[in-house]
Amino acid sequence: QVDLVESGGGLVQAGGSLRLSCAASGRTVSIYAMGWFRRTPGKEREFVAAVTWSGDNTYYADSVKGRFTASRDSAKNTVYLQLNSLKPEDTAVYYCAADRTWSGSRVITSRAQYQYWGQGTQVTVSS
Repeated sequence: QVDLVESGGGLVQAGGSLRLSCAASGRTVSIYAMGWFRRTPGKEREFVAAVTWSGDNTYYADSVKGRFTASRDSAKNTVYLQLNSLKPEDTAVYYCAADRTWSGSRVITSRAQYQYWGQGTQVTVSS
């Protein structure tokens, strides 16, 4: 019972920046973490970044570490992904996801860890 609404995607030149937003509604008090994933043609959705809802701990894929920054604003029930130094290989549909698991083993980089997903927003980086 968590609804996610994403925004911020668009077209940008190589080396440019974008800021993605994901607003959560519903039973947001039960969310443990929010994740960002992306899908490119011919590949499954891959982990990009994640942030815990209360502890503000962040996690990043090696491919984006140092370029992307995840953050959250609990008062606004919103998470963000700042994309800097964008490359054409970053072109993908970006999704946010919510994890409501509070116990048991956790793999925060796995798609299976998350129960709710946004609609996705297209990011296109031109050469």
